[in-house]
Parts: sequence; C-alpha cells; structure tokens
Amino acid sequence: MKIKVMNHQFQNVNEIVSFLGKSAKDFTRADIKKFIIENKIEFVNFMYSAADHKLKTLNFVINNEEYLDSILTFGERVDGSSLFPYIEASSSDLYVVPRFCTAFVDPFASRPTLCLLCSFFDRKGDLLEISPEYTLQKADRYFTEKTGMTFEAMVELEYYVVGQSETGDAFAVPNQKGYHESSPYARFNEFRKECMAHIACIGGTIKYGHNEVGNFTYDGKMYEQNEIEFLPARIQQMADTMLIAQWIIRNLAYQRGLDITFAPKISAGKAGSGMHVHTRIVKDGVNQYVKDGKLTDIAHKTIAGFITLAPSLTAFGNMRPSSYLRLVPHQEAPTNVCWGDSNRSVLIRVPLGWTAKTDMSAKINPLEKPVAHNAEYKQTIEMRSPDATADIYLLLAGLATAAAYGIQMPDALEIAKKTYVDVNIHSEEHKEKVRELKHLPTSCRESAEQLNEQRKIYEEGGVFSPDLIDKIINLLENYKEEKIIFGL
Repeated sequence: MKIKVMNHQFQNVNEIVSFLGKSAKDFTRADIKKFIIENKIEFVNFMYSAADHKLKTLNFVINNEEYLDSILTFGERVDGSSLFPYIEASSSDLYVVPRFCTAFVDPFASRPTLCLLCSFFDRKGDLLEISPEYTLQKADRYFTEKTGMTFEAMVELEYYVVGQSETGDAFAVPNQKGYHESSPYARFNEFRKECMAHIACIGGTIKYGHNEVGNFTYDGKMYEQNEIEFLPARIQQMADTMLIAQWIIRNLAYQRGLDITFAPKISAGKAGSGMHVHTRIVKDGVNQYVKDGKLTDIAHKTIAGFITLAPSLTAFGNMRPSSYLRLVPHQEAPTNVCWGDSNRSVLIRVPLGWTAKTDMSAKINPLEKPVAHNAEYKQTIEMRSPDATADIYLLLAGLATAAAYGIQMPDALEIAKKTYVDVNIHSEEHKEKVRELKHLPTSCRESAEQLNEQRKIYEEGGVFSPDLIDKIINLLENYKEEKIIFGL
C-alpha cells in the first residue's frame, strides 16, 4: 500500500483566515465583505446564544452589496423576550450586531453561507447589561484592570454518543471501562475525529480527543462517552468556541443518524459528563501559576478565590436540576470544596504539569539528543464541578471574577493551605478530614441561595449586573427539583 505524502504547510484550516491571510481577531467589515463577494457567498447567518445556551440563527440572503453592508453595519432587530424568559414582552426589542472576529463558513449549509456570532444591544445602543456574552467581556476587562494579567481558559467537553447496539458483539467493552479505548472496541472514534476537524475549521484550537470511561447498553442502544479538550485561549474566544463546538457535534450527529447528549447524568451508576475548565494566568507570555517547578503565590491565591466562591459558581456552572445527580459522593465528580495535586476526588485539581527538568523523549528515542526546555507554560488549574448545563459565558466570567478576588484577598494563602488535601477524600480512613470541608450545593435552590449570599463579589466593578443576578436566582429557584429522576 502506498501512502501519498502531501506538501503540508500547516495553513490555518479556517477558510476565511487562509483566504484573507490575517488572524481572525484582525477581521474588519471590509474583510468580511471581500470574502463574501469573492467567494460567492449567498447567505449570511447571524447567530447568538439564548437562555437555553444553544445557538439561535437569523438568515439573510445576500441580494446586493448595499444590503450586505447594511446588515454588517447596523445588525438587525430581534425579540428578546423569546430568547430570554426574564425580558419583558412589553420592552423586548433588541439589536443583534455581528462580531467580525467570529466569522466562519457554515459546514452544513446546502448553499454557500457565512456565519457570524453577535452581541446584544438595547434600544439606547448600549451593550445589553444582562447579556451573558457582555458579562464575560466585562469580566475579562475587570480581571486585567485589577491584576495587570490575562485570564485564559481551556475546556474539557464530555458527551455521550448514542447509536444502535449489536447483538453478539465480539468487541464489546466492559461496562464503564471505555477510557481511551480504540476501535474496533470504540465505535464512534471516527465520528469524534470528524467533529474535531469541523471545529478546527471554524477556528477552534483543539488539544485532543478520546473515549471516556462511560459505556453501556440499554434498550437496544449503545451509549459511548467521548471527550474533546481544547487548548487555552482568552476567555471570550473560548466561550465562543464552546458554543459553536456543541452546535457542530449536534449537527453532525443528526446527519449521521446518531443521538448526542451533554446531560450531566443519564443513568445511576454510570459515568456522568462534566465540562471541566482549566485556567491559566499569563503576563508578558509567562505562565504565572508556576516558577521553578513549584506553584506560585498567584496560583495559591487564585485557588483560594475559586475555593471561596465555589458554592455560588455552581449557579453558573450547574444550571439544571440534573447537574446535582452528578455531584454525588464516591464518584470522580466533586462534592467537597478542596483542592489537590493530580487528585480527581477534589473540586480543584492541579494536574501534572511537565515541571520535571528532563527530556523524557530523549530517554526513549536513542537518536535524539537531550534538549533543555521549559514546559511550565503548560501548567493549569482545573475546576471540576461544571457541566454542559452551564452558561459558558457566565461560568468563565464567574471564574475570572473569583480569580481576581482571590488574588486580592489578604488571607488567600491561608485559605489555600487549609483546604489542600493529598488523599482520596472519599475513603473511610479520611472521613474526619471530610467533615472539616465545606460542601458544594446539592440543588439549584441551594446554588441560588449561595449566589445571593456572595452576589456583591460578582457585582464588584459592574461585572455582573444586579438585575442579571436576580434573574439567575429566580431561574434556579423555580425548578421543580423534586420531580427530577435519572433517565435515559
């Protein structure tokens, strides 16, 4: 078998970036018009997230250049009360205006279509204060103003693929033993790779993809858990990427006759799906979490901020009753407010970070000479409680606010010291240690209570508007949680 070797120049797979020869962050209105006209794009889609955290779409057919220039300049009106239940119908008109840096070619459209994510504006022409996307903008700016540093995030997106099971399967994987499984034991590896390729084409920077632990059969169907993990990016870019990534996965599943669920918990005793968020703080291109192989004071203070606001962060990261079916003891999902190194039983994990001063590759590849290198830039701090019910914009805004708060707390280092654990906190021998730790909320209502108690921290600097906090509390309090049960 001959393999054709292509002359790969590692060009950006985002068609617009490649065509224009510039980074997406530098796109202008003229750039977008140029791409649309020269590539004979027939439709433009305005897309935006609503209260259900899914992308909504407004289609424009491009009749002429004047009309194209008009929609790119002025945006369009939408009914805000149909997008957000907390906006009154009596004053619901909003503007949606495209952000040019988010442009991508729709990979699913039957006719050439360009998509743009939008921001919401009110009738005065101001960015909508209660918009999650604008809240994240404010949090990003607030963090940098308070600390002089940049807050970044990378997300692990877990989900189940559901397809028909096969009787007498010789390659069946034992129940809950699917971690990093390869084909033919894993059935949906190629589907995941296709999702990754599409996400890369819209500008998403992916770290890797793999099968996760969860796999089981039920009522003639196979449930196989997957994960796609992303590389660190500015929090606004990461939120946009996550929103589009879920849209892509759902569309591809629909085309392939598969079902997809991002639900936190779909069956008792089976692995739940989280949406862990890794964070990193950078200044002048240097990771501020680690120095000389050890966590810095900034890292410990950030952890203290996460620890302090952990009970209320669930109001943004665990926004449905089903979230709390996952956050139960004796699973890898956390319940206690604590942190540790490489410890998956804690809320905040400091993962292995390539801090050993050795060239591991050279040790097993005899033709390679050892190379001095510094991989400290890879070090992250991971929050393990969130899941895909989160509003990703509010969640990342909350984490940025918590990090800024921790860095400024006078007793932050002491808090970090008291909440560190280096044991499996679910083991019987360490139950006394567990009693000393605070617990995460066990319901949406408890999350609402915690958010109300800590709301002033989020409202500091105008990041979260008081009205938005009120709306989230009201949303969480009104779920009928006594009716929630496990279900497939």
